[in-house]
Amino acid sequence: MGEVLPKETKDETKEDDAALIEFYSSFKDLFEFFCLNTTIHGTIRLVCSNSNRMKTAFWALLFLSSFAMLYWQFALIFNQYWAYPVVMSMSVHSEPKMFPAITLCNLNPSRISPVNQDIAELDNLARETLYNLYGFHIPKSTPEDVSIDISGENPGQVNSTRFHLDRNIALVKMGGKVGFRLCNTTGGNCYNKVYISGVDAVQEWYRFHYMNIMSQIPSIIKMSQNDDRFKNLIYSCQYDGEPCRTSDHEHFHHPVYGSCFTLNKNGTDKFWKAFKPGIVYGLSLILKVEQKDHIPLLSTTAGVRVMIHRHNQTPFLEHEGFDIRPGTKSTIGIKQDEVSRLGGKYSQCTNNGEDVNIKLLYNGTYTLQACLHSCFQHHMVQKCGCGYYFYPLPPGAEYCNYNKHPAWGHCFYLLYKELTDHQLICFSQCPKLCKETWYKLSAGYANWPSTKSQKWIHRALQTDHRYNITTMKSKDIAKVNIFYEQLDYYSWDESPEYNVTLVMSNMGSQWSLWFGSSVLSVVEMFEFLVDVIILSLIFFYRRLTAKRRHKVSSPPKMPSVSLTLEKYRYIEEGLATDQDAEKSQTSYENPSFVHDEGLPPYSKYNKYQMPELYPPVVLHRFKHQEDQGTHQDHKS
Repeated sequence: MGEVLPKETKDETKEDDAALIEFYSSFKDLFEFFCLNTTIHGTIRLVCSNSNRMKTAFWALLFLSSFAMLYWQFALIFNQYWAYPVVMSMSVHSEPKMFPAITLCNLNPSRISPVNQDIAELDNLARETLYNLYGFHIPKSTPEDVSIDISGENPGQVNSTRFHLDRNIALVKMGGKVGFRLCNTTGGNCYNKVYISGVDAVQEWYRFHYMNIMSQIPSIIKMSQNDDRFKNLIYSCQYDGEPCRTSDHEHFHHPVYGSCFTLNKNGTDKFWKAFKPGIVYGLSLILKVEQKDHIPLLSTTAGVRVMIHRHNQTPFLEHEGFDIRPGTKSTIGIKQDEVSRLGGKYSQCTNNGEDVNIKLLYNGTYTLQACLHSCFQHHMVQKCGCGYYFYPLPPGAEYCNYNKHPAWGHCFYLLYKELTDHQLICFSQCPKLCKETWYKLSAGYANWPSTKSQKWIHRALQTDHRYNITTMKSKDIAKVNIFYEQLDYYSWDESPEYNVTLVMSNMGSQWSLWFGSSVLSVVEMFEFLVDVIILSLIFFYRRLTAKRRHKVSSPPKMPSVSLTLEKYRYIEEGLATDQDAEKSQTSYENPSFVHDEGLPPYSKYNKYQMPELYPPVVLHRFKHQEDQGTHQDHKS
């Protein structure tokens, strides 16, 4: 038979077995349990070597150093992750593609009828200036140089105010340079626009006066869709061996680049779909390259300006594009690339420009150049009080004109210098597109037409397109072939270099390197920290409740009763001395007096100490009860 436990012992054992949580009694127990049972390497040496303090100190230092190195590596990992680096991945795709939009300009800006007289006055001033500087006479415009009447196509957009040419803004020599001076309203601050080359100085000076004259009319003049105007620039147009359709093209007049056409502007006509690469399946153009000096000092280039761009995009001919030389055959091969950026925290980009703080002034789709021009124009209107002529105007603004804004030139050049020096906020406020199409071009040139074929080509052009054979010159025409070199295109896609999975993997590798443990070891450390916090709270709570309990439950200081059987017999048998009796009498007469040993006053009827103040005190089987009658007799 087994040993029978007492009932109390059984109850205690049952209570211990039923406990769900056993906690530590001290931080030392907690630390020892963690070091002995954790899967983190090295911690057990902190306990096992406690008999050797030098080893304990060594392993403690080694453990803390490993811990510091681990979290230093963690900091490097998180710093790299929060930098949000990206990697570019390239993939190759092959599929039929829509042919890009093509913009062509004849580089012959025409004289506009409302300002023709003002431009003629500027030409006279330019002749005088060139003669004074270089002793050269410019011939006057020939009778064939006619002007364009826009009054019917752009009604209500022509300023009828009489313009006065400012002859004080003159082109002069400044030391070894040539330039002109622009001052502010008071004349106290001036800006010298100077050039080493006199050619550049003359063109910029003429361009500045030209902008003031042209401020009376819109900068981009949209022309009506007229086949005759189309043929004034393009003799022949074929795509994929078939005549081009003129339904999806736009005709406009640029103040510097002249008459312009954009082919396949919207990219919606399936006619322009490219199914095969090669010259035969591309665009073939025969261009009319007239070299009529309508405004000779504004445009000094002969040929055709060509720009290949995305659909519905505003062509910025002054920043992009290339020139086709007269009397040549140009072969332009196209390769297409697509770039996809992540955006968000990885890079500053926009999908369509709707989230950009700059209000675009162009009607086309969002481009970085359109945003920069719009941003500059807003700053121009705000600081200078008027807008730059070659950019669209915001609502309620007007173009700069030194008749109305005498100091606008000084303000403009200083502001433009801030833009080129990246001092304006435009570059930070204008992000790139998140998804963008690039066209990489390769070009080849040859003389065209050749000497042997020149006559019959001119005869064919005369028959088909009313080409004037009497003024036949090989440099009056040019041929351009634009085609896809291949339908394969590269897609460049950004992806995060450090994602959450890679960060966790690197952290796990570092954890294993420095402590040789796993994810469960991290849980153990977390559990250890939680235990430390809980144990601290328990100790704090106990200390706090102990203080409160001591304040509430402590009774007032009173004498204690200590009466043993021996003392009881001593009192009952009358063994007290006279000295004790005197003390008893003193205690009775003065209730506040307390015996030296802390006993209560003596009894009233026998003058010996009795526990009168503590009647419930039990002395073995005796209980003191107060005798009311005796008490009254004693009083009397």
